[in-house]
Amino acid sequence: MQSISIIPYLAEYQADFQKINQTWVEQYFSIEPFDLEQLQNPETFILNPGGAILLAKAADRIVGTVGLKYVEEGVFEMIKMAVVPEYQGKGVGKVLACAIVEKARGFGGKKLILYSNTKLAPALGLYRSLGFSEMQPECGKYLRCDIKMELDL
Repeated sequence: MQSISIIPYLAEYQADFQKINQTWVEQYFSIEPFDLEQLQNPETFILNPGGAILLAKAADRIVGTVGLKYVEEGVFEMIKMAVVPEYQGKGVGKVLACAIVEKARGFGGKKLILYSNTKLAPALGLYRSLGFSEMQPECGKYLRCDIKMELDL
């Protein structure tokens, strides 16, 4: 596999961030209003409130994304993890997930949560391999999510 580097989000990558995530979500689900807010204005809805976005880059192309959303003191949510189809199954998601776990720790996080869907078996396997465990999700938090997982940092 081509070498992958993990880089921090810059405004010039907003279109890549939106396209990769929107394509992935629309493949399995439908875009919700909060998705568009985060994808179109990541500075306002993810970065400025105390979060982060990391990107996977192969040569000069962005091939994956992951975000970290501040929830409350010591708690972050892993969001917007997506990899372009031709790089799926090649370890890019794991590299991104590991990098965002370290970013959450660096921000002083004590707990990292995520919401997913049980039909996304490869993603759930990845999360479990990193130590995430299943929790009871809050009703109606996200329409497409039927599982909540958390990792003590």
